[in-house]
Amino acid sequence: MKARVRVIGGGLAGCEAAYRLASAGYPVSLVEMRPANTTQAHQTEHLAELVCTNSFKSIDVTNAHGQLKREMRLLGSLLLRCADATSVPAGSALAVDRGLFSEMMTQTVGSHPMIDLEREEIVDLPKDSAVVATGPLTSHSLSKNIQGVLGEEGLSFYDAIAPIVHRDSLDSAIVFEGGRYEETGDYLNCPMSEVEYNRFIQALLEGDIHSGPDWDVVPYFEGCLPIEVMASRGQETLRFGPMKPVGLINPRTGKRPYAVVQLRREDKVGQMWNLVGFQTRLRVTEQEKVFRMIPGLKNCEFLRWGSIHRNTYLNFPAALTEYGSLKDRQNVIFAGQMTGVEGYTESAASGIIAAINLDRLIRGKEPVIPPGTTVLGGLYRYLGTSDCSHFQPMNSNWGLVDPLGVRVRNKRQKREMLAKRAFEDFISWIASEDILPTSGGYETFETVGSS
Repeated sequence: MKARVRVIGGGLAGCEAAYRLASAGYPVSLVEMRPANTTQAHQTEHLAELVCTNSFKSIDVTNAHGQLKREMRLLGSLLLRCADATSVPAGSALAVDRGLFSEMMTQTVGSHPMIDLEREEIVDLPKDSAVVATGPLTSHSLSKNIQGVLGEEGLSFYDAIAPIVHRDSLDSAIVFEGGRYEETGDYLNCPMSEVEYNRFIQALLEGDIHSGPDWDVVPYFEGCLPIEVMASRGQETLRFGPMKPVGLINPRTGKRPYAVVQLRREDKVGQMWNLVGFQTRLRVTEQEKVFRMIPGLKNCEFLRWGSIHRNTYLNFPAALTEYGSLKDRQNVIFAGQMTGVEGYTESAASGIIAAINLDRLIRGKEPVIPPGTTVLGGLYRYLGTSDCSHFQPMNSNWGLVDPLGVRVRNKRQKREMLAKRAFEDFISWIASEDILPTSGGYETFETVGSS
């Protein structure tokens, strides 16, 4: 009999991890604090409750979210099995009846003969083998314990996320490189005239702001205010804040712009660029309209939209190993949204990877992550190699994966090539590392490959 392992948290990541470990022959204690200690977001006692949308996003494999699902199917994802069985019409997206979905997840996990479901709050990080997947609304007691283990900088309690755009989609005739004064960091600059700046400020002030439910309300900190809040403090506030032009000369005019929006590199390859200081509560439709007014971004591809919301997450690159464990307790592996992944499927996929690696560690094997040409591998590379001082949560997008090495102007063709390479490389990785789907997994290489 294999030694018992614990999975803390009964969300999507925790359910995936528990089910995979149990299917590999481990007795699993799955610990969920609800209903004894619930949250403002949850409404039921069910495992894997969907507290936001009922959509798991696109199933089109030329979309990074669709390719991620294809990779998860190769690993025998429990989430996708239950989602398929409880799906509702949603065009090219995979959406579910949220009540039926969580009921099926609860029944499937709870009835597994190797899983004991325990309803209690864990307040300390375990010292034995465990996956910790307590999510963005981790209890106060456990959060304080995690912070005590990782230090003050190891844990954040809210997201202040700026939009990210793809480098290839920027207007190179407008955007120019350069840091302020003697800065040597990687920055791109979108220069604004006085007229463009004033129009932009007016659009910000008129934008429709997402208020969110009570549990999603967070305090604003002076060092990280929403861009629209700064704009409301006066016409010149942004021009003396994140949009200040001092120290920058536009090489095309030889003059300093009236204002400037700076973009900061998000990845080593230089495909993803962050709009510096542009965390926002504008609705996505408003962001798309207002931010495309920025010179050089009119036709840009947004890889991530801005947001501010309550979210307990770890400083992954500073505090954890490349596969998500504590550095001094490698058999305690974190998974789910608390690792800095955004989205239902991203969270669930990280639970699968955590279970794979906990099993490997117990068996004396080295942990593994997929190659950077795959969506899941690119996501883990981002988590592990980001700048610790600027780390922010991330969702699936093609900017995470290795570039093709050739310039392909047709966006659809480019994504088809990225998806084909990702699929083939993921299959090769599974074979080379001898990774099998969970027992009872319903997908094979052939059925997935034919989709």
